[in-house]
Amino acid sequence: LEQMQQGTLMRKVKSKSWKKQRYFKLQDDCMTIWYQSKRMGKIESAFSISDVETVREGHQSEVLQSLAEEFPPERCFTIVFYGRRGNLDLIASSAEEAQCWVQGLRQLIEVATSMDQREKIDQYPFSDKNKDGRMNFKEVQRLLKMMNVDMNEDHALRLFQAADKSESGTLEGEEFVLFYKALTQREEVLSLFQDFSEDGKKLTLLELVDFLRQEQLEDEGTEELAMELIDKYEPSETGESQPGHRLADGFLMYLCSPEGSIFNPRHRALWQDMNQPLCHYFISSSHNTYLIEDQIRGQSSIEGYIRALKRGCRCLEVDCWDGPNGEPMVYHGHTFTSKIPFREVVSTLGKYAFKTSDYPVILSLENHCSMEQQEVLAQQLKAILGEQLLTATTDGHVPTQLPSPEELKHKILVKGKKIGRLEDTLDGPGDEAPEVSDDDNGAEAEEERRRVKVGERRSSGAVSWVLALVVNSTWCGWLCWPGNDPTSGPHAPSLGNEFVRHNAWQLTRIYPSGMRTDSSNYSPQEMWNVGCQIGWFSLPSRARSPSCPEPFPKKALNFQTAGTEMDLCDGLFSQNGRCGYVLKPPFMRDEETVFNPSDPGSWEGPGPITLTIQVISGQQLPKVANSKDGAVIDPLVRVEIHGVPADQAHQETKYIENNGFNPRWDETLQFQLHVPELALVRFVV
Repeated sequence: LEQMQQGTLMRKVKSKSWKKQRYFKLQDDCMTIWYQSKRMGKIESAFSISDVETVREGHQSEVLQSLAEEFPPERCFTIVFYGRRGNLDLIASSAEEAQCWVQGLRQLIEVATSMDQREKIDQYPFSDKNKDGRMNFKEVQRLLKMMNVDMNEDHALRLFQAADKSESGTLEGEEFVLFYKALTQREEVLSLFQDFSEDGKKLTLLELVDFLRQEQLEDEGTEELAMELIDKYEPSETGESQPGHRLADGFLMYLCSPEGSIFNPRHRALWQDMNQPLCHYFISSSHNTYLIEDQIRGQSSIEGYIRALKRGCRCLEVDCWDGPNGEPMVYHGHTFTSKIPFREVVSTLGKYAFKTSDYPVILSLENHCSMEQQEVLAQQLKAILGEQLLTATTDGHVPTQLPSPEELKHKILVKGKKIGRLEDTLDGPGDEAPEVSDDDNGAEAEEERRRVKVGERRSSGAVSWVLALVVNSTWCGWLCWPGNDPTSGPHAPSLGNEFVRHNAWQLTRIYPSGMRTDSSNYSPQEMWNVGCQIGWFSLPSRARSPSCPEPFPKKALNFQTAGTEMDLCDGLFSQNGRCGYVLKPPFMRDEETVFNPSDPGSWEGPGPITLTIQVISGQQLPKVANSKDGAVIDPLVRVEIHGVPADQAHQETKYIENNGFNPRWDETLQFQLHVPELALVRFVV
C-alpha cells in the first residue's frame, strides 16, 4: 500500500495501437485512486475502491489477449468496475509492480466490502492524517467519503461547526460522536425505536426480540439473533457498558444493514430442493450474450459472458460463423457487430462457468459454420472443456424424465437441433440436420432449410460430434418460441393451463423477436406465469439513466443496469444462493395441474392475501441525471406488483417537495394478491 501511495507509472491500454503511459497513485484515504497523463501532468480520472468489483491477472480481456506476444501475462492486469463503467486494462513495468497493485487492490477491496458500520466508525484515528488526535473539516470529509456518505459540503460544514463545542476548528473524541449522530439522525427511526423502548433511550434484549418478532417477522433463534445484532451494530461505548442493550444509533445501523433488509436472509443461501427435473425450475438465461451494445453495430465481447456468468446466469447463447484461417467466429450474422474467436468464448466459459454457481450451464449453440469449421468447433469444445462437457445421458440410458440440477453439477450442456431419436444417438452416429438459429429471419434461415431439402449432408466427422454434443436437445425436448411477437403464433397467456401443463414436464425457451434490433427485452413475467423455464435477455452495457421515466424505454440492458425487465430477472434469481435455478411453485410442477394464470379462481389455491407495505423514509437520494446546478429533487416512491394478470398493480406515495436528503413519506400501501407464489415486488424511487 505504501508503494501504491508513492505512485507508479503504467501503460493504460485501449487497443493494440492505443497504449499510453499514466501515473497511478493511491490517495492517503486508501479509498481513492487517481491517474494522470505523463505528458500533460493533469489528473485524467479517479475512482473509488468501492467502485471496483474485482482485479484479474494476466491476459483476461480481449485487448490484453491481442497484446500477448508483446507483453507477458505477469505484467498485465484488468480492473473490473461495477455497473456501466468500462474495464481498465493496465500493463506494469515489471511483474513485481503488477503484483504490488494486484495484491494491494485486492486487500483494499476486501476491507471496503467486509467492514460493517461499526468498523467504519473505528477508522476515526485512521482519518486523523497528522496524528494530533483531532480532525479538521478536510479530514472529516475524507472519512465521510470512506463511509459512503455523500452530502452537500455546506450542510456538512454546519453540522461540523455545531459539534465543535471547543470552537477550535477541529473535532476530537465526543465532538466527533456528536457530529456523526447529527449526520445520521432520523426522527422516523427514533419514533419506531421508542415504540418498543420502555424508557425511550435504549432497547433491552427482550425489547429487541419483540421488535424482531413483530416487525421483522423473525420466528427462530430470535434471542441469539438479537445478541448478534447488538454485538455487530452497537457502536456506542454507553451501549457497550450495558451488555445486552441497544441504543438508537445502533438500531439505525441495523435497519440500514443487509440484516435489516425486507428480503428473507435465509433465502440468500441455497435453500431449495435441487433434485427435481430441470423443467421444474425457472432458469436464469441470456440472449445474444456476446453483445454488449445493440444488435446491428454493437461490440461483441467475452466480457458479456463473464458478467452474465458471475451474476448466476445458467443459459448462454453463442452464434457461430465461419472465420478466417479456419477459426470459427462468434458474432451476430449479417450485421456490422464485431467478432470474437469461438476459442476465446469457450475458454472463458470453462474458466467462469462455475465460479458463482455449481449447477449446470446450458450453451445454446447457433451453428452456421461449414463442415470444416464445425469440426473445429467440436475439437475446441472437447479440448477446452474436457470433462465439463456433457456428451451422454448421466447413466448412458434413455431417461424417463429430465435429470436434476444436482445430477448435472459442474456440467456444460450443448443445446442444438437434430434429427432422429435419442436411442439412435446412444446407439451410434446417424443423420444430422443443419442448425437453424431460433431467431433467424428471412433469406438466411430459408437457405439453411433449402440445404436440408436438397439433401445436403455434413461429413461423418461433423455428424459424430454434433450427435455426441447435442444429445441433450432430444433429451430435454425443447420448445422454442419468439416472445411477445404477435406474428409468431398464439400468445402464451392464451394457452393458459395447457401451456402450464406442458412446462411441467418439458423445457421451453422464449427469446426476443429478431426485429428487436436495439437489444430491448420483453417482460418475462407473463412467461413465468405459464411456467416457461428459460426467458432469454439481451445484456448489453449501454443503458438508460436511472432517472429515465418508466415504464421502460427500448434501450439496451446489462445485468448491472436499472430497468423493469432486468429488475424482475434480478429479483427472481436473487434467491437460492443466486445459483441461477429457482424451484417453481408446486402447482406448476404437477402435469395434471388445473392452474390457469388468467383465471386464478379456477384452482384450489389458498385464496387472496393482503400485502401491506409501509413506506417510511429515504436518505441521501441522488439527483436526477443532467439536472441543473442547484436543482433539488421532489422524490416519491412507486411500489409495483408483477405477477398473474389479476395481481398486476402499482401504487405511489405523495411526493416530498425539495428534499432529496431525508424525505419522509410515512404512507401505508395495500395490495390484494391471488397468487403470491408468482408475485414480485418492485420499488421505484
